[in-house]
Formats: sequence, structure tokens, C-alpha cells
Amino acid sequence: MLLIACPWCGPRDEAEFHYGGQAHVPYPQDPGSLSDEEWARYLFFRDNPKGPFAERWSHAAGCRRWFNAVRDTATNEILAVYRTGEDRPQTPQPKPASPASPEAVPLEGARGTARPTPPTRSRTATPAEEPGAISRSDTPPVDVSTATRL
Repeated sequence: MLLIACPWCGPRDEAEFHYGGQAHVPYPQDPGSLSDEEWARYLFFRDNPKGPFAERWSHAAGCRRWFNAVRDTATNEILAVYRTGEDRPQTPQPKPASPASPEAVPLEGARGTARPTPPTRSRTATPAEEPGAISRSDTPPVDVSTATRL
């Protein structure tokens, strides 16, 4: 469960909110003068960083107000919440992932046992080649004109 702190209502469950996309995307000064490509770029192209990202959220099941939040997209942690129209606050830089020590990463299976290797199969007869198996040549043909539909 993600807990989001609404600037007006306080911390609430994520189910009360609706995501609104990237924050701080300015509306074009003269949208009528934009080419189709420029308009499409404004409508559909957004940043997709790994790390802190300013987003718009709506508290749909609460005060119904829009606000901005800085969320770390790598950890899903909400780093800051601020009202629409305010400047983005300074957020701490994400902690770089430290490589695990060799002792911390077992090379065996998940429970500390060696992973079993799949058995190797020697070339044996296929089921149709086994003695007593019915092959296609042993089955009588089906007369489709007399067959009934289920």
C-alpha cells in the first residue's frame, strides 16, 4: 500500500488518489500555431526517469484538489508533496544502490541448497515407437459425412 500525504487532508491510502501525469508541463503559448508534430509532442511525450520525478495527483475520494508530488520511480517512495502553483521543493538525491557483498548473494538455490540439474535423457523410443503403441497407421479413418457434431 502506498501512503500519499495530501497537502490539505494529510496522509491517505493511494486508492483515494488518481495519477495525473508529469507535473510542470507548460501549456504552449500559441497552440494554434503548432504543427501536428509539435502538438503531438506536447500531448504525448513525457519524461520517464529512474529516480525522483514530479507528478500531478488528484485526491479524488477526498478534497478533490490537484497537487504535485515528487516520487522516486525506482523505489515508489513519495519524497515530497506540494500544492499546485508552488515551486518544486529540493529533494534528497536517491541513494545509489550498493553492490551486495559476495557473502550476501548465495550461488545456490533459494533455500541454500544446490539447484537440481535436470535429468539428461538418452535417446529412447518415442511413445509411437514403443511396443504396443497405437500409431496413425493403426487407427481407422473417420468418415466425416456420418460423424455427428457435438
